Amino acid sequence: MFSPKLKRNISKIVPFGIIWLTFGLIFLFVEYAAIQDCAYAPSGAISLDYKVFAFAILAVTFVGFFIGMIEVLFIKRFFAKRSLLTKMLGKFFIYTLFLFLIISITYPIAASIELQLGVFDPRIWKKFFGFINSITFLSTGFQMLISLIASIFYTEISDHIGRGVFINFITGKYHKPKEERRIFMFLDMKSSTSIAEKLGHLRYFDLLQSYYHILSNALVEYYGEVYQYVGDEIVVSWKLKKGIKNNNCIACFFAMKKDLDEKSDWFEKKFGVCPTFKAGFHIGKVTTGEIGSIKKEIIFTRDVLNSTARIQSLCNEYRVDILLSETLVRILNLKKSFHLKFLGNKNLRGKEKPIKLYTLSKKAI
Repeated sequence: MFSPKLKRNISKIVPFGIIWLTFGLIFLFVEYAAIQDCAYAPSGAISLDYKVFAFAILAVTFVGFFIGMIEVLFIKRFFAKRSLLTKMLGKFFIYTLFLFLIISITYPIAASIELQLGVFDPRIWKKFFGFINSITFLSTGFQMLISLIASIFYTEISDHIGRGVFINFITGKYHKPKEERRIFMFLDMKSSTSIAEKLGHLRYFDLLQSYYHILSNALVEYYGEVYQYVGDEIVVSWKLKKGIKNNNCIACFFAMKKDLDEKSDWFEKKFGVCPTFKAGFHIGKVTTGEIGSIKKEIIFTRDVLNSTARIQSLCNEYRVDILLSETLVRILNLKKSFHLKFLGNKNLRGKEKPIKLYTLSKKAI
């Protein structure tokens, strides 16, 4: 079985291949239609028979997948803290060199298929150098540039609004409101105000970026979906099946604590303080749908969000780092791996009936 992180990376790489395949088909069709009735083919152009067509489609799809791998696994990490202008210029330079290399490899192969000659035959390379100095080369470069811009646009937009949200927008999944049952975690940094006063707001923002980056690994591993970043608070949700499977929602909390503890020395050295957090968990029905006119978002509504926020706010009162509602406890299988402790009934603001609250800790292995 693939790990959640590998699945996520594959799901981010696959659209690159689809985008390049789609544009490749469009451009091949346009090029074929443009030269179909021409008495003379443009200099460097390769006749498009079924063998060349099949090779071109495979090649362009492979290029898309390969660029996706470079983007997701390497370049994205390298440019993570660069400005948008630096990021775009840097990527343009790197990919220009890469695409020229791809053309230098694929064109001679396509020409050898067309002419039925070996790749190293002088006539192949004469045709290649003619192609480099022709309008056909500029046309090919332009086609690749369009595919590149489309794929980079996809990854930038999906990173900014969330890949799942972007796909839901495209497919129209929540164009009409839907009811669904979800698990929510409201996770809040402890003593954030005093930390911000100590560091100053610019350094505190730098700490927040590092803090969120470290916590993100556990979110990917345990299928958490970031709903909102609200200052120093993260609102995370799980679809019901993924959240309760192997207690993913609770395992995510403890994995976050472990990852943060392992970086405590680094935080102390760089910022003079190591952030910690507390979290509240609850489950309930939400109405999910697109909203907004000037700026569209996919939002959740219903009382479960307010209730989860209030549960999280009670962590200080009970002097614990994690609080769960009885509603969630009942559907999780916690006894094997966790010590569960009942803390009592609590009247939440705006709720008629009191809610039973629990905390838990991991059992020693």
